[in-house]
Amino acid sequence: MKQVTPARRHFDGWLRSYGDAWEQRDSAAALRLFSPDASYYWTPFDPPLVGHAAIAEALSAATASQRDIRFSYEILCADAGRGIAAWSAYFARLDTPAAVRVEGVLSAEWDDSGNCRRFREWWHLVEGAPAV
Repeated sequence: MKQVTPARRHFDGWLRSYGDAWEQRDSAAALRLFSPDASYYWTPFDPPLVGHAAIAEALSAATASQRDIRFSYEILCADAGRGIAAWSAYFARLDTPAAVRVEGVLSAEWDDSGNCRRFREWWHLVEGAPAV
C-alpha cells in the first residue's frame, strides 16, 4: 500500500482538477493550476509554452475539436517539489466518430504556492482507437 503523503495528496488533487478542466474543455480552470509564468512542454522536442496566455491559447485550440473526453491517471511518485504520473485520455473528434486514445507520462513541478511552474508531457496517440 502506497503511503499517502501531503505531496501525494496535493498532486492527486492537482491531477483531478487538471483532468476535470480537460474534460470540461475549460482552459480558465486549467490556468488556475499553473503559475502565471509557467512553462508547459507539450512534447519533449517543441519549445515550451510560457505564461498563461500561451497555455490558454494552446489548451483552447486543442480541446476545440474534442468531445466526450475522459481522463485518468496513476501517480508514479510525488514529493514536495514534483509529481510524475502516467495518464490516459479518450475522446472523439467533433468532425468524425473515430475515437482517439492518448497515453503518456507527465511531470509537474510546483512553486511555493503549490501551482505548477513547469509541466512536461511525453505522449502518443492512436486515432480510431477502440472505445473503452
